[in-house]
Amino acid sequence: MRHRVGHVSEVPDREALIVEVNSRSIGVFKVDDRLYAVKNVCPHKQAPLCRGTVGGTMLPSRPGEFDYGLEGEVLKCPWHGWEFDLATGECLFGVSGRRVKTYPVEVEEGQIYLEV
Repeated sequence: MRHRVGHVSEVPDREALIVEVNSRSIGVFKVDDRLYAVKNVCPHKQAPLCRGTVGGTMLPSRPGEFDYGLEGEVLKCPWHGWEFDLATGECLFGVSGRRVKTYPVEVEEGQIYLEV
């Protein structure tokens, strides 16, 4: 079901606008004018995931090299540092089956709609 949750101007860059839809807490993020919506619960220990930071992560690299990437695509849990892809919800630790629920986002005339 489609729900209007706010205006694009209300979403701070790289921080969450926390909204409640059907008793679900959802964080809406804006990164480089792209919007994402993520359930505000970390699947690890049920932390308020959307209070975490948006940034990048360390990428697989050769021994002795340290490659940082995916800037603006990763949400890091504030409790234990688990990292999730903002677009897909997949856990970046390689923990099989661990992911956070994401929701489709649409914008019409500046209004944000979530499909929940």
